[in-house]
Amino acid sequence: MKLRVTVEGKTYEVEVEVLEEVPAGPMYGSTSVHGTTVATPLAPTKSNPTPDVGPAPLASTVTSDHVVKAPIVGTIVQLKVAPGDTVAVNQVLLVMEAMKMETNIASPIAGTIKTIRVSPGEAVKAGQVLVEFE
Repeated sequence: MKLRVTVEGKTYEVEVEVLEEVPAGPMYGSTSVHGTTVATPLAPTKSNPTPDVGPAPLASTVTSDHVVKAPIVGTIVQLKVAPGDTVAVNQVLLVMEAMKMETNIASPIAGTIKTIRVSPGEAVKAGQVLVEFE
């Protein structure tokens, strides 16, 4: 099989030999090439729609005491809301960074922000309260 690969703006034509086929998953097929499994996007179909582009907000859980807790360990990068703001379900409340990746933390409910218990630059633990609703 011949492939055209672009690396840092330079295009190369390479020839690869497929040694073994691996059963395809629901979104990606995978092929073993020289002992390495390579994910290959499948064409969109009704049962395999085109995935959304870009990271989706990570909806955190709200507890009976109406607070949103950190789903992961990380650092607060940016606050997107303030106390008194009315938010919709899945609206991004804040952005966290963990392992050099930014994660959007979204509201699991519609409501009014009572308190924000973190600030940009603050390190947080998984399960720490981030936002409190009225």
